[in-house]
Amino acid sequence: MGHPYPIREIARQAGLSEATVDRVLNGRGGVRESTRREVRQAVTDLDRQRTQVRLVGRTFMIDIVMQAPERFTTAVRAALEAELPALHPAVVRSRFHFRETGRVADLAATLDRIARRGSQGVIVKAPDVPEITAAVGRLVAAGVPVVTLVTDLPSSARLAYVGIDNRAAGATAAYLMGQWLGERPGNVLTSLSSGFFRNEEEREMGFRGAMRARYPERALAEIAEGQGLDATQYDLVRDALKRDPDIRAVYSIGGGNIATLRAFEDLGRECAAFVAHDLDHDNTRLLREHRLSCVLHHDLRQDMYEACRTIMRTHGALPPAGPTLPSAIQIVTPYNMPPR
Repeated sequence: MGHPYPIREIARQAGLSEATVDRVLNGRGGVRESTRREVRQAVTDLDRQRTQVRLVGRTFMIDIVMQAPERFTTAVRAALEAELPALHPAVVRSRFHFRETGRVADLAATLDRIARRGSQGVIVKAPDVPEITAAVGRLVAAGVPVVTLVTDLPSSARLAYVGIDNRAAGATAAYLMGQWLGERPGNVLTSLSSGFFRNEEEREMGFRGAMRARYPERALAEIAEGQGLDATQYDLVRDALKRDPDIRAVYSIGGGNIATLRAFEDLGRECAAFVAHDLDHDNTRLLREHRLSCVLHHDLRQDMYEACRTIMRTHGALPPAGPTLPSAIQIVTPYNMPPR
């Protein structure tokens, strides 16, 4: 049993004699299993207490850099603020750098400013393009750990990715789409905010692969570069519906769902099934109104908590841990929504 503690300290924590603890630690016989469990629990408790001591009085300044619609960045900010008490006794302070759209060069410049000014960690959601990958490399070279959130930058020097398995999410959407449409004819519109976000590309690939395998008779129409914004999404959807009169369903990967539904309504078209992502305030309202079939969601609070703890580990404030596992994919319908 690996541990850094003197036998005397473990014995005091467990309420056992030093001789008994010595027998347990060295694997000798003549000790009940319940006693072995008490020694293991004592070591676990000492680990936890040592972590608490290391965290007392520690302040971590973390920068959150995101390119996303306002509805999503608002949800991220709320998720982080809700999890701050769970990170005590450490204090986490945050600086937010949010933008809905813009030039890649400006986003890279934001990361470079953080590298020059200094930070104890950066949580980033950004397009997977060479300029961003290079900027992340400069951050890491400056000693700033980087965690990607929701969408990954796998070829960068980032420390970890926190979020769902996006291919699995896309395949899940295809499975649900097939169940809802059943034997009814109709094609499916897939909508991406941008082809440069890794998570959207992976969701689309998972969806397309599962649809091809399970429902090869259904054609898929794709639109992209609406940036998830209603102002640009409406025209893209309307044009797609005019080109293909057989579109009857939507898999919304990148958002802009209010505009998408408005385009269907303005053309007098039925949307028989609509699968979306994330319980932001727009999707929550649409789901309550039964205008979405379901939302594929993941716990942003847990994601922000895990991202912060990953950064804290790099500073030695928490013990090492294994690889970060993907977040659970939650299927939310109008009938199992979380409390308001």
